[in-house]
Parts: sequence; structure tokens; C-alpha cells
Amino acid sequence: MTLSELRKTEHLSASSIGTYVECSLMYKFSKIDKIPMEQKSDAMEFGSAIHITLEQFYQERLIGEKLLLKDVHEIFEKTWKIRAEDKIDIQYSKDYDFKSMLMLGKDLLTVWYNKLPDDNYTILGIEEAFSFYIPGIPIPFIGAMDLIEEDEAGTIIITDFKTSGKAYSIADVDQNQQLTLYQLAMKSMGYSDREILLKFDTLIKTKTRRFEQYWTTRSELDEHRLIRKAVQVWDGIQKGVFIPNDTSWKCKNCSYGKACNEWFERRLAS
Repeated sequence: MTLSELRKTEHLSASSIGTYVECSLMYKFSKIDKIPMEQKSDAMEFGSAIHITLEQFYQERLIGEKLLLKDVHEIFEKTWKIRAEDKIDIQYSKDYDFKSMLMLGKDLLTVWYNKLPDDNYTILGIEEAFSFYIPGIPIPFIGAMDLIEEDEAGTIIITDFKTSGKAYSIADVDQNQQLTLYQLAMKSMGYSDREILLKFDTLIKTKTRRFEQYWTTRSELDEHRLIRKAVQVWDGIQKGVFIPNDTSWKCKNCSYGKACNEWFERRLAS
């Protein structure tokens, strides 16, 4: 079953857990009320275009082919045009517009292409969808792992593609719950007896364009912490606990600003 098919059923995900913890009212608007986003961020659309480009690169590698850099650029340009050209619902930050982000993408992909190690791992999956249950929650966790590989020793390597405005800290990588969920998913697929390594392949949008690979691992305690948090989030959802985090710096560019203001006005009027 594909990720788009899995999303049609009731579910939780790493992003939904993160959204609920960060601003549970935004979770309600998005997942329960299903209110369309009032705007899309340039970073979100740009990241999706990069992700699709890398996915196609690895699809070719899976069949023994390596795309040329010009082919990678062409895939990105085509994808970016489809996602962003003449789209009025994309909110660009002050430093970017459609054309400048097109050039940014090509610059980043050039750095990535030239720095990507030729590791010769065996590809096990690309955009591999998963669905599994954890104790205490009656609906599944779903998601898709960008890239699953295996090295000569049989170690499983799970990679998540990222774009970022800055380099990641050790805490950013070691505490990321999405990677923890991927490890749980991989174990649910029959790989609990394997060593599992996790990493971000990150294209960094700093003035000097960068590509970095950030490696990490997860312990059973890390898994338990995520499960514990997820159970509490599910409990809050079931009890209808949805609280706005209206002092967050992220409010400025929130995709549900109008809905949030209307929620506050209704509460004050009652």
C-alpha cells in the first residue's frame, strides 16, 4: 500500500505527533477539521521538489544507472515549475522568489552531487511506506522512509532527505523523533535482529551551499520515550485537548493564522 493510500485512513505519524506537541490547535485544524492551509511556505514546496529529485536519482541507481548532473538539474527544474510556477498560495521569504529558488536548488544539487559518497550500498527501498501499531494506540503509525540500504556487513541504513537553512546540531540529530519512528518501523518489518544506522542527507541553504550527512543511532530507551509521548498525545486527542501555542515564533508564518484568530474570537465571545 502506498503512503497516499495509507493517509486515507485514520492514523498518526511523526509529523502529527510533533505538530500536536508544538501546537495542538494547529493539529486540530489540519487533521481533525481538515481546514485547507491558507498559505504554503516556500521552504515546504522547495523541500518537496528536492525530495522528488533525489528519489528519482536513487530510482535510477536502483537499476544500475547514475544520472548526470545535468539530468538531476532538469528533474529539479521540471518539478519546481510544476509545484511553484505561478502559484499564488506560496509565501516567499524576503530573500527568495520563484526564479531565485530555482537557482538555489540547482546550486544545492551541484554541491550534493559532487560530495555524495560512492558507497555502493545495496538499495532495499526508496520511499518505502510503512504502517505499524504500538501498544496503547488503536490506530497505526504511518510514514515512508526515503531510502533504505544495506552494507556488506548486513547493517541497515535508513536515510531521510532534508533541506535546511542551517547546519544541524548534535541534539537536532540525536533527538529527532522521525528517525526514531523509522527505526521502530524497520523493526516491525522484520529487521529487529539487525544493527540499524540512521542518517540525514541534508542540503544546507547557507550563503556557502553545503551538503552534510549526519549519522545517529537509537537505543531501546529512545524508542520507549517516543512511544510514551505518542500514547500521551493520543490521550489528549481523544479527550479533545487542543491548546494554541500563540507565543511561538512560528506563528508569524503559520498556515492557519486566520483560523486561529477566529478561534480566539469565538472563545472570547462565548
